[in-house]
Amino acid sequence: MTDLKNTAPVAVISPGVPDDQRRLIDLDDDIAKIRTQIATADLARQRDQKPIDPDWFHRARTALRHLSRERAELLAQGTGRHRREKLKDALIGVLRDRHDPETWSGILAEALARSEREGL
Repeated sequence: MTDLKNTAPVAVISPGVPDDQRRLIDLDDDIAKIRTQIATADLARQRDQKPIDPDWFHRARTALRHLSRERAELLAQGTGRHRREKLKDALIGVLRDRHDPETWSGILAEALARSEREGL
């Protein structure tokens, strides 16, 4: 049977990717590997006309379920981040409306300088 621990080398992900996004990428990769292993085992079963090892199949499906659950939780947390980004956009809109173009340009330049200093 296919070994669940037999995985290809981990692909290099650029260092600028946030940890939660990096974990999501890893989860998607792990889910794809397990699905490929299940499909390969099914093809071997059809070819050899032997049943799939039920213990292995149960472990593979359980691992797939747990990874999918973790992925769903990460995506649910991301919706909170999306809401926060909308709030930031609304705040920027309010501040922009309250300031004249010259003042707004100064505020924007200061914010850009701060983000560059902090590496954002």
